[in-house]
Amino acid sequence: MRLSPLDPSSYSNAQELIIRHVDLDWTVNFDKSTISGTATLHFKLTKKDLEEVFLDVSDLTVSSVAAKSTAGEVPLDWDIGGTIENIGSKLTIYLPTKTNDELTLVIAYETSPKASALQWLTPEQTFGKKHPYLFSQCQAIHARSILPCQDTPAVKFTYNATLRHPKEVTGLMSAIKVDSEPGVSKFQQKIPIPSYLLAIVVGALVSKPIGPISSVWAEQEQIDEAAEEFSQTADFIAKAKEICGPYVWERYDLLVMPPSFPFGGMENPCLTFVTPTLLAGDKSLATVVAHEIAHSWTGNLVTNRNFEHFWLNEGFTVFVEGKIVGRLSGNASRDFHALHGLSELSDCIKTQLADTPELTKLVVDLSECGPDDAFSTVPYIKGSTFLRYLEDLLGGPSKFEPFFRAYLDRFKYQSVLTNDFKQMLYEWFREDPNNEVLLERINWDLWLFGEGMPPVIPSYDRSMLEACLAHATLWAENDLDTIKNSPLVKQSLVSVQLIEFLAQLLEKKKIVDLTAEKVALLGETYGFSTTKNAELRFRFVRLFIRARLIEKMDEILAFANSNFRMKFVRPVYKELGAWPQARPIAIENYNRVKDQMMTVCAYTVAKDLGISDVSA
Repeated sequence: MRLSPLDPSSYSNAQELIIRHVDLDWTVNFDKSTISGTATLHFKLTKKDLEEVFLDVSDLTVSSVAAKSTAGEVPLDWDIGGTIENIGSKLTIYLPTKTNDELTLVIAYETSPKASALQWLTPEQTFGKKHPYLFSQCQAIHARSILPCQDTPAVKFTYNATLRHPKEVTGLMSAIKVDSEPGVSKFQQKIPIPSYLLAIVVGALVSKPIGPISSVWAEQEQIDEAAEEFSQTADFIAKAKEICGPYVWERYDLLVMPPSFPFGGMENPCLTFVTPTLLAGDKSLATVVAHEIAHSWTGNLVTNRNFEHFWLNEGFTVFVEGKIVGRLSGNASRDFHALHGLSELSDCIKTQLADTPELTKLVVDLSECGPDDAFSTVPYIKGSTFLRYLEDLLGGPSKFEPFFRAYLDRFKYQSVLTNDFKQMLYEWFREDPNNEVLLERINWDLWLFGEGMPPVIPSYDRSMLEACLAHATLWAENDLDTIKNSPLVKQSLVSVQLIEFLAQLLEKKKIVDLTAEKVALLGETYGFSTTKNAELRFRFVRLFIRARLIEKMDEILAFANSNFRMKFVRPVYKELGAWPQARPIAIENYNRVKDQMMTVCAYTVAKDLGISDVSA
């Protein structure tokens, strides 16, 4: 069932009118875990004499709706219906008979304590333990739980906000702070954004400058560590501008989130949210920041029109992220980055998407499921692999990058579909008749709608990968004595190679003598037992599960409870759920900690465990 012509996941009639600007006046109520206030929506109408406005809402309590005119505010009738689980409801507003080209609606409302976009933390759940904390995560379709809106990336709007919050904490949004006094912060976002990029955070936060247009924000206890970890931010921005063109957002700040944040990062404009699992102590995971910076162009400036075309956001961003890595660390690193992505994709297709092969397509059909159900690494890795294939086919970076920049420039401030990209690619490259044969080689149907791994794997530089494969083969195919005597174990691997080596080991169908002793030796040899690097710990605890080491259950759960980043907790729970001895322990642990997870994480982990009722 498709809810509207433009977007299967939105009730809004955005084909008839669109929100151009929003004014928010919000009060954060920590005592009730709600935000209350007004949203003033400024619409441009594309249809004359419109009688109804449809907006997306989810668990909102609306108290009044009025149309604003020069003569004052006119109260309007409205109702809420059509509730669909994990999607939300339709707010219908009935308009007076005559409407002009413009319409302004003022909606007074309050969010639910269970709003899917909001996470309320008690002081005990923060590092400082003194003050409560609130943060939002609106992607993909959760903005509707914090304001009535056209919750589709097809619509972009500017916004101003007045945020009222306790005096002793700091309020930030995905916008520029233009004024503040204790307890009141004012913001302005002059660049049009889709609803999923609306973001708010309120907590005991401090900041430290890390570049000409950048500061990092965190709780006091983490600020120095965070500033050090993300010290390359200005270099990443400089390279991204070389690849993509001018940076339009004025500021690029980073916020280190509490451990319950479900993603690696979220590209909220002016204020990227990042998971604390990136604090590895050696900057080895900081490329996530390069990814979020790239989103300033791919996703935030040029946006997918709906989430069936999510690869236009994520595949393009991984592609740019790889280019940033290449410019800073060389092409062997760029290619290794891409190969590592492919092994993550292979793992995702075999585990998370094993029962839903239709979700391994690059362009998915969201008629029957919500974007959260379809979320995976497919749009990221399959999408970026397609772009690399196109770049290699059409003459390499010197030919492809000018096209890429022109694409971003042509569609800036707009929302696009895959066909927009495809048409421009043909227009651009057909100017040289020699490209005609090459363009005919591209099997768009297979790339966009074929299931499974990418149909073509580009010829990447495998030098950094070969060492990882050699280590993985050594440990998979030999007994302890052979391993101990192998000269290979004395060879050092850099952090990203260690992650890939463990990923390759987990990919092996058979690992000889996978015993507690072998796993212990592996941990000692490479320092996995003591590492701070979450990517390494994640794969090492999955090896405990693979070896059925029930005595390591406390360690497995300690990792699963140390953060609620879906990339980590979902595979761990899915694999524990498939191990009969561990399954009841995993379910019991999930039930104990699920209230600390964001809704999207709790919901998807419950599905992975096969507990249909999230309150099970």
